[in-house]
Amino acid sequence: MKTFKPSTIMAALISSGVAFSAAPLYAQESPDTSIDEVERPQEDTLERIEVRGFSTSLIQSLNQKRFSDTVSEQISADDLGGLPDVSMADALTRLPGISAVRTGGQAAQINIRGLSGDFVFSTLNGREQVSTSGSRAIEFDQYPSELISEAAVYKSPKASLIEGGIAGTVELKTASPLAIEEQHKFSANMRGMYNDRASEISDATEYGHRLSFSYQGKFLDDTLGVSLGYARLFQPSVSTQFIGLAYNGQVDVDGLEGDADGPAECPNCELISEGFEMQHKGGEETRDGYVAAFEWAPIDTFTLKADAFISKFDSEAFARGFRVKLGGINAGITNPVVVNNNVVGGTFSRTDNSFTRVELVNDDNQDFDSVTNLGVNAAWEISPDLSVQFDVSRSSAESDFRNGLLWSLVGDDATAANPAFDENVQISYLLNGLNLPDIGFNQTDAFTDLDRVMVSKYGIYPFENKDELDAYRVDFQYYVDVPIISGFEFGYRYSDREYNNDRSVFEYGNDSAFSVSEPPLRLTSDMVEQVDWSGDFGYFPSYLSVDLNSALNAWFPGGRPEPVQTWGPGAAGVINGPGTGPATAWTLQESGDVFETVNSAYLMANINTEIGSIPVTGNVGVRYVKSKQSSTTLQRATQLIEDLETGTSVEVSDPTAGAQNITDDVGLINNFYRPALISHEYSDVLPSINLNFKLTDDTQLRVAAAKVMGRAPINRFAANASTTIETVTAFQDRDSGEITLSNPTARVSGNARNSPYLEPFYATQYDVSWEYYFSDTEGALVIAGFYKDIESFVEDIEIEPYDFEANGIVIPDNVSVPVYLTPEFSGQEAELARDENGDPIFVTVPTENGSYSTAVNNAEGGYIRGLEVAYTQIYSMLPGMLSGLGVSASYSYTESEIQRTLGDGVYAANLPGLSENVATLTVFWEYEGFETRLSSRYRDAFVSQQVAVNDQVVNFDDELVIDYQASYEISENWSVLFQVNNLTDEPTKSYFASEEQTGTIQYFGTQYYLGMTYQL
Repeated sequence: MKTFKPSTIMAALISSGVAFSAAPLYAQESPDTSIDEVERPQEDTLERIEVRGFSTSLIQSLNQKRFSDTVSEQISADDLGGLPDVSMADALTRLPGISAVRTGGQAAQINIRGLSGDFVFSTLNGREQVSTSGSRAIEFDQYPSELISEAAVYKSPKASLIEGGIAGTVELKTASPLAIEEQHKFSANMRGMYNDRASEISDATEYGHRLSFSYQGKFLDDTLGVSLGYARLFQPSVSTQFIGLAYNGQVDVDGLEGDADGPAECPNCELISEGFEMQHKGGEETRDGYVAAFEWAPIDTFTLKADAFISKFDSEAFARGFRVKLGGINAGITNPVVVNNNVVGGTFSRTDNSFTRVELVNDDNQDFDSVTNLGVNAAWEISPDLSVQFDVSRSSAESDFRNGLLWSLVGDDATAANPAFDENVQISYLLNGLNLPDIGFNQTDAFTDLDRVMVSKYGIYPFENKDELDAYRVDFQYYVDVPIISGFEFGYRYSDREYNNDRSVFEYGNDSAFSVSEPPLRLTSDMVEQVDWSGDFGYFPSYLSVDLNSALNAWFPGGRPEPVQTWGPGAAGVINGPGTGPATAWTLQESGDVFETVNSAYLMANINTEIGSIPVTGNVGVRYVKSKQSSTTLQRATQLIEDLETGTSVEVSDPTAGAQNITDDVGLINNFYRPALISHEYSDVLPSINLNFKLTDDTQLRVAAAKVMGRAPINRFAANASTTIETVTAFQDRDSGEITLSNPTARVSGNARNSPYLEPFYATQYDVSWEYYFSDTEGALVIAGFYKDIESFVEDIEIEPYDFEANGIVIPDNVSVPVYLTPEFSGQEAELARDENGDPIFVTVPTENGSYSTAVNNAEGGYIRGLEVAYTQIYSMLPGMLSGLGVSASYSYTESEIQRTLGDGVYAANLPGLSENVATLTVFWEYEGFETRLSSRYRDAFVSQQVAVNDQVVNFDDELVIDYQASYEISENWSVLFQVNNLTDEPTKSYFASEEQTGTIQYFGTQYYLGMTYQL
């Protein structure tokens, strides 16, 4: 049995190349490493650590944690490709205090110490990463675990770390080819995959695979190193789900006298839901990852390294089933079931004023994401006491997400020349909290009837994001031999980031009835397939699955239309359009560029001293940051003039205010706007200190304090403000001539939910960590506490009424509304009312100040505090076969005083991403080439977003995800592996303000893997 002492472990790591091969090489690999971490080479004969398998990763991770100069968590692969996880998101959730939000059943974004992904800063090989998410939150499922050799989560910062992580900084590393002991290394992994729920979903893929290959080699007398890697993932993505929609309606359904439990604006009212969805989801995900590194060390004191990391993640998914719209406050509601002032059941019937309906959904989503990271690093040991590193890098990400929909409705008779929508709609339901609801429809038999169902709407809504960052960095380390201070580190970094978002749209038809001008599509038997539900969902009604290509080819024989960026013919300011039709100015107003430049410099002193007989190491430093953020925007450039004929004010273009003719993709010209660039600058000073007290050979105490900052998500800097005027309709009775308005006034509303003036998040944080490393066996017990005092958060606020004129926003005093004749029958095409001269009749409707939504960083902050316990031990003291038994476990408790109101004021919830209790447990056993382990990850209730028609903030129920893995080494080169992910098919369940308001009930299935590994 080997007894591990600190110096022995460190020396062994140096010898094996796990940590570094020489001081300048280590500095090159990780510019953030302090000088005092590097021990001077010893002349002693070193004894190698000979442990293989999962325990190797645990030992290496503990050693890296032990000799880090910050409070951190570490992951280390025993070989490139050695991490078993599907992505780095899964790998990181094994660490204390870290949890993940599952998207499509897979971990993607991570939460650290109760803070969501927007508060997490991420680097690759020490370089800032941009994201395909459109925010700063990295989607870690984009990073194949097979291509990452190490990962660290810095929970306490130091001055040399790039600023930005309030929750923490995640550092991923790819392999350094000159650090390997062998001359050449080759590894290949091949695994087949099966999802046991895919068979329940029509057209879903059941089987997938994972492949990876890696090579590392040294040439020219070990002066040139080459590392190459490729990893491919192809997997089915399936789920069966029920999703409740937001409670955004208020109506008095019970009629009780003195009932005052409702919202302030309507005390007698109960809250009603927008509706719910029942869907089968299926699709395929393909991820291809590439990594390459070339390292050249012609002399011992100089190393030049160029590396590249590329990941492409493509997803094609469909969602089929029902989307039920209950119809709002004007629906007929009978037999309501009210719990805690929420209507959770009853019968909803369509009325003349409601939009109650059942949509048969065939959504088609495509997402093509790519991440590219390139860098060149030079490390030069100028003298034994002075080293410098130069680093140039580029990080870029592209995301092309296309949200497509094909919706069908039930008609009276699809064979009719002018088919009419069936307005006899009744929906009965009863929610059962976090269990599936009871449901019933009066149209159940029609849902699979080709003579009743017709496709009524097709739409596609692309979100195209590009994010690019160029960075330049220089770091110096100067070693000194003076009391207390062992060296200094100082450096400078400049980064230039550009984010672009493009929106476009194509819509045809109607989702609430059958359109006359864009008539519905008659379905034929070759276009559809009847789909039945099974299992727990088996009582849901059958429906028709529509083949998208067949339907679109029949609907658009001239070719499928492409989405465009357009004002829309009905948009204010269009000077060459027909003047009627939907206004889609948002496609231009929500498109644009964001620019961010950052200059930062730091100075840090490394500490190596003693207090009494206790050795003390660490660092103290300060980082100065100057940031500038800018955004393109379209600003209203109009003025009001009086129309002498009508005596009313009219909004017209104002060239003196910079108004320009802006042409969209279809040739419509708008002259109400002028392009502008809005900028904001600020500076920050961020001090930090980390101290490590070596109490005994096996025990140490860490304390740390720092001021930290994190910028708002990059997409929230977009200055896409817009104003809209409520559409008022006017109808004239054919007999009496009386004109009826839908509203007496036209309300003006505005939206500026993003702003380049958003200030960063700031926090002052304190950390303490007690660490005991076992001397008789391999392992450690770590107890850590933390406290974060967060100043403020970004909050979406709504001001109503908002004085637009006083705030410089020009709005007309009134609008002219065309008058239409009341229809004589349902579905009749609209007909303009005309005067005795045959001219269209218009009425003047005054405008009224409505609401204005904007984003500010003044939401009240507060503390986040918590306790973390981590225990790892390999029971090598046990006899025989039991000596390979081991446990790795962690538990964290996090609490916060911060309470936030989210989701348009509907949901009172905790801080997004915060689970009070998070725990992990892995039990493993290794014996003569056989290894098996059972892993579990638990997190209790937390707040995040679920995706339905729109993003909705909900409370997620607790979840326990269990994985299993077994492997056997057939020979020195070959091994086989069996793996099960989500062993118990743990669902995702959520609710809104309280559990009776069902949010999500979603099952993803269990994934089985079987494969083999070859190493040479």
